[in-house]
Amino acid sequence: MITFFFIVLFIGAFMCLYRIAVGPTPPDRMVAIDILGILVVGICALYAAYTGKGFYLYIAISWAILSFVGTLALAKFLEGRSFDE
Repeated sequence: MITFFFIVLFIGAFMCLYRIAVGPTPPDRMVAIDILGILVVGICALYAAYTGKGFYLYIAISWAILSFVGTLALAKFLEGRSFDE
């Protein structure tokens, strides 16, 4: 059953990679990058449940924080504002 969830998450990740590569506008690519970060967090959490090791949850939390900060920075860049505004 857990392999089904891995497969679903990997399919979603590849769909996001396709949208990042082909996306018609930069905001579409930004949303795909954000969703890809969420999927990576889900893969790490699922792998932590599968192996029983909590170390992967630390990776998931770190990835979530970095993904959030990266999304904010990319949104400010696409808006044309500097980072200190």
